[in-house]
Amino acid sequence: MRADWPYPRWVAHRGAGKLAPENTLAAFRLGAQHGYRMFECDAKLSADGVPFLMHDSTLERTTSGHGVGGDQPWHALSQLDAGSWHSRAYAGEPLATLENAARFCLHNGFLLNIEIKPTPGAERRTGEVVARDAQRLWAGQAIPPLLTSFKTDALAGARDTAPGLPRGLLLDTLWDGWLATARDLGCVAIVCNHALWDAHTVAQARDAGLRTLSYTVNDDWAAERLIALGTDGIITDRVDLFSPAR
Repeated sequence: MRADWPYPRWVAHRGAGKLAPENTLAAFRLGAQHGYRMFECDAKLSADGVPFLMHDSTLERTTSGHGVGGDQPWHALSQLDAGSWHSRAYAGEPLATLENAARFCLHNGFLLNIEIKPTPGAERRTGEVVARDAQRLWAGQAIPPLLTSFKTDALAGARDTAPGLPRGLLLDTLWDGWLATARDLGCVAIVCNHALWDAHTVAQARDAGLRTLSYTVNDDWAAERLIALGTDGIITDRVDLFSPAR
């Protein structure tokens, strides 16, 4: 039997998709202005163990920094400009810690999907620290964050550290053993490339008691197909196109 699902269908990818600098509080605020109640973000660790929001392992694409983000202490990372790459309007926007994101969501009644996005080689430790901090930050809350990852070692670390937090396995292909692995990790959801869902794969996940979520859905035809299949969640960049009330 599948557990109750407390999360909305529509989830804003990296805060507000491409309309604001990804994984920043500015993006969360913009996604909220478009009516979104749940956000997806990427979390990794600084060299001194602070979970912060960033997708890439390296800093160049989305900040004024250089090199591997996980090799630098949070003090250095906190000084970087994470907004100018996007547009002048966001110049000076800082990187966010997971704690920043948590406090924004908790104070405003929003929900969060935290993708554990480790620096290569730090998979298990990142899962452990992100889960530990999420458990602390959301203590006593009715709806905890959903922890997801492509990295099974990260999900295992999260499971062993905070077994009560819900987890989801991210997939970009349906590799051999994906369903058994999700069950072994105690996952509640599969989150995969939207093209991988069809009637058969949805039925497989449902029969295993798992929820079905998709990334990154930016076209109306793709969203309609997923809704018709009865999937549970749609992660999108197009917060300007899709109303979360639909």
